Amino acid sequence: MLYHLHEMQRSFLTPLMQWADASSKLFANPVSPLAHSPFSQRIAAGYELMYRLGKDYEKPKFEINSTQVDGATVGIVEEIVVTKPFCRLIHFRKDLDGKAATRLKQPKVLLVAPLSGHHSTLLRDTVRGLLTEHDVYITDWTDARMVPLAEGAFHLDDYIFYVQDFIRLLAPDLHVISVCQPTVPVLAAISLMASAKDTKMPKTMTMMGGPIDPRESPTKVNNLATEKKFSWFENTVIYSVPSNFPGAGRKVYPGFLQHAGFIAMNAGRHAQSHREFYQHLVTGDGDPAEGHRQFYNEYNAVLDMPAEYYLETIKTVFQEFSLPKGTWEVGGQMVRPQDITNVALFTVEGELDDISGAGQTQAAHKLCSGIPSNMQQDFVAPQCGHFGIFSGRRWRELVCPKIGAFIKKHS
Repeated sequence: MLYHLHEMQRSFLTPLMQWADASSKLFANPVSPLAHSPFSQRIAAGYELMYRLGKDYEKPKFEINSTQVDGATVGIVEEIVVTKPFCRLIHFRKDLDGKAATRLKQPKVLLVAPLSGHHSTLLRDTVRGLLTEHDVYITDWTDARMVPLAEGAFHLDDYIFYVQDFIRLLAPDLHVISVCQPTVPVLAAISLMASAKDTKMPKTMTMMGGPIDPRESPTKVNNLATEKKFSWFENTVIYSVPSNFPGAGRKVYPGFLQHAGFIAMNAGRHAQSHREFYQHLVTGDGDPAEGHRQFYNEYNAVLDMPAEYYLETIKTVFQEFSLPKGTWEVGGQMVRPQDITNVALFTVEGELDDISGAGQTQAAHKLCSGIPSNMQQDFVAPQCGHFGIFSGRRWRELVCPKIGAFIKKHS
């Protein structure tokens, strides 16, 4: 019922938001007489803030059209390599002719994006940073409300099987990078492949800011999962998709509820950001205002998660700690990270990460006891929060070069 009420509210608000957008432009556009009236900038700023607080945010585009390779600008073509019901595998192919592409021979990277509320475009800066020296593929998870009920359920095990399929497609000359949530299913996927003596193993796996062992330095996110009973999640955050979407009737954890949770975690910081945005608009300070727009265009764009996948993640990862305890079984097989012997491991954490606490990702080293010490590496990015390890200046200047060097060492 809550999802249906949300959609009803959205339909009521849409005309109002369109009016606010139009009004903002009327008081800001120099050709409009209203733009020359007293307090026009403040009025325009107020309307734009109102519009952005109430509008519906669609999935952004990657908009990565080129990169730099050896000092030259090379075009990027976004190709869909594989399409599955709940995910697409996208290749950022460099637009080179056959001979030039053969000569380039860059390491192949599978970037596994989170399925935890935001779209894969949240890793746009991650892709940009890697593209210069790597051949990049990314998992683009589908909004569950857009998947017809006839496609069946999507479980945590299915996530693992999807990752294995992508690895087998791109291996053996492959390097896997997982950011936040997927560190756990990616480690499980590679562990199961190692136990089965699979010949198509990646050469390296980089785990970034993920809850490998959430018992280490628990954060607000971890505490919520342990303080609430499993039944609370089942009864409180799971709803059916309304009839105006292709996935009508599918049980999901709705994106709008996830977004409310994101905002509540740092409500004061977001309020201050919006106040500063208003002031930038009033004073005509365009660059900071545009930076605010770009950030929240991405941050406010959320997707629905399949209910079974979300609930199993809560139970397996955050309540039972099945991976670090060695009790996780997938498809009748135990997940044994200690069976991995020939895949180099690199863990990355942010010193100020308030989503995945200190030591949670580093725990992978203890679990992967079969990997030789000369194939293991760890890096804690100084003065870096959760988003900073994969986006922004510290990602570009600190983290990305470290990952590039690690991949080069083990290629």
